Amino acid sequence: MRLIGNILWIIFGGLLSALGWLITGVLWCITIIGIPVGLQCFKLASLSLNPFGKEVKYEGGAGSFLLNVLWIIFGGLVLAIGNFLCGVLWCITIIGIPFGKQFFKLAGLSLRPFGATVVREKYL
Repeated sequence: MRLIGNILWIIFGGLLSALGWLITGVLWCITIIGIPVGLQCFKLASLSLNPFGKEVKYEGGAGSFLLNVLWIIFGGLVLAIGNFLCGVLWCITIIGIPFGKQFFKLAGLSLRPFGATVVREKYL
């Protein structure tokens, strides 16, 4: 089921979300100081391509908090608003609710990507 969900996800909006992450990562990598942030964007772009079957665990300390504040100011807010609006549009229909939930997951991750770990959900 995850495979079908991820294929449909790429067709119906996941590719645009991943492109947003990739463009943001490239812009961050232009500066030497921003390379760690850009690399994080590239990791999250791969999550944007197949979010079904994965969940996000938030951990982190003061360093993650400071990076997240800078991230929100310099690029994360735009990605979060875009993912949130896509999630709202998908949740208007009953069939689109699973896609909307994935966009909401990415919107939360867009606000605080540092200190977040992506793990596979375990099914019995």
